[in-house]
Amino acid sequence: MSETVELTAPAESAGARIDKYISDNIAELTRSAVQGLIAGGNVLTDGRPVSKNYKLRGGETITVELPEPQPMDAEPEDIPLDIVYEDADLLVVNKPKGMVVHPAHGNYTGTLVNALLHHCGDSLSGINGVIRPGIVHRIDKNTSGLLIVAKNDSSHLHLAEQIKVHSFTREYEAVATGHFRETEGTIDAPIGRHKTDRKKMCVTQENSRNAVTHYTVLKQYAGYAHVRLRLETGRTHQIRVHLAYIGHPVLGDDVYGKPYKGIEGQCLHARKIGFIHPSTGEYMEFTSELPDYFRTVLNKLERMG
Repeated sequence: MSETVELTAPAESAGARIDKYISDNIAELTRSAVQGLIAGGNVLTDGRPVSKNYKLRGGETITVELPEPQPMDAEPEDIPLDIVYEDADLLVVNKPKGMVVHPAHGNYTGTLVNALLHHCGDSLSGINGVIRPGIVHRIDKNTSGLLIVAKNDSSHLHLAEQIKVHSFTREYEAVATGHFRETEGTIDAPIGRHKTDRKKMCVTQENSRNAVTHYTVLKQYAGYAHVRLRLETGRTHQIRVHLAYIGHPVLGDDVYGKPYKGIEGQCLHARKIGFIHPSTGEYMEFTSELPDYFRTVLNKLERMG
């Protein structure tokens, strides 16, 4: 289980950087580790996320969510990777459906991280620890598509900051259930942990964070729709939760919707990512073709009319 630590900043701490204050007061955290937690949205002051250069006013309540301690190191495995782009600072990887991003309970081998460790050796950022080296953001096991991986801590922090300030482009395509009345729109609804099922997320006002998803319907079918979605924020299961919230769960989503015969898990693909390169300052953008499973579903819907 993850652990939450609360600190109350004394008046004399006013002016101190929050990353230094936390590392000085939580012995197991280095300053770079704190910056990683901040980038991941795991540090709040008075209930609000902060940036790594936030300076204390004194008197704030600081909440730090410490990730679950990992009992093992991830091991390198010779697993083929579909690498779209690579340089000294980062990789862009096209993850197949069914591959878990990092080792966790029930999936300690065969993950993207195991493959990355074999491909990159020690050249991965260490901010997210030994189980998640290089992982700046994640996509679900049964979501396919593009993912960025950082090779050093500087690149990791730079990319994570872009995600935080919403300058990182993340565009998905999905098959959703039901007929959309509006062909485009924005879902602005906060997401937090489900009260009774801790493995699920939900739209809620309690202990939640703002979440915004923009959608465009590309084509309507009989009871289904091919939809493009752009993330403004990046909460856990955001697209799946938001589409279910408006009554259009992702096809095949057995957590927030219903299973679909013929595919395992949801019909959701991370089609495009764009970011400012941490070293060159150049904006880079990459797209991934829809995989076979997705095209098979679309072809079946076309035949259904």
